[in-house]
Amino acid sequence: MTWTLENFPLEMQDLKPIIREKAIEIANKLKQERTVNELAIVEEAIKQAEEWFLNLEG
Repeated sequence: MTWTLENFPLEMQDLKPIIREKAIEIANKLKQERTVNELAIVEEAIKQAEEWFLNLEG
């Protein structure tokens, strides 16, 4: 199942919309590349999206 802006993991609920969108994109990519559990994928996607956002702000 692919996550979308309307259907995403509960752990992403409190993220800023721009970070949530990036986290969903990353999580969907990780789901295709890895066979680890979904919680690990969500946590890694959130971490990467937050780092991406911080780098975006400079």
